Amino acid sequence: MSNALGLAVLGLLIESPLHPHAMAATLRERGQDRVFKVTTGSLYDVVRALERAGWIEARETVKVGSRPERTVYQHTALGRAEFTRWVEELIRVPSAEYPKFLSAVGYLGALGPAGAVDALRDRAARVRAALEEHRREHGELLAAGTVPRLFVVEVEYAIRMQEAELGWIEEIAADVETGRLAWPEASGWVRAEEEGR
Repeated sequence: MSNALGLAVLGLLIESPLHPHAMAATLRERGQDRVFKVTTGSLYDVVRALERAGWIEARETVKVGSRPERTVYQHTALGRAEFTRWVEELIRVPSAEYPKFLSAVGYLGALGPAGAVDALRDRAARVRAALEEHRREHGELLAAGTVPRLFVVEVEYAIRMQEAELGWIEEIAADVETGRLAWPEASGWVRAEEEGR
């Protein structure tokens, strides 16, 4: 299993047995839907895959009121062992990640100085707004006292990564504006200012 959402499902089931709808709700309540891509279809696919692998099993089927029946899942001994192994490996061993933003900044020169600053400042504003929202939601969650900090430390990590990204974006935009980041005159680069001439 390599799907990160599977990791989230296994992590939730350590706390208590749950049905997929409750899993999705819990991930959203904790802000973990920013860490794991949570859709109803993908969640059910992951639950089925974990069950086929023998990592989780149906504990019971419950019906509350007029709602449809829901299957509650729990870990198996194999699932608990695999979850622990998986977490340990992900924490101990850095792996290459391929963010889209990183692939794009390598070609920042194609925007020209003014276009680059404009695009960077726009991204900075969006990252800043998201960062403020994440800080607020995380603070409210901890203040409510319903979830131990240990269960949402990944949100703290995500916040730190956003802070670092924002700092870097602002620094590069300022370097372009002041000329500390020089633009090459090489003919292979398209300069946005000259494109319309």
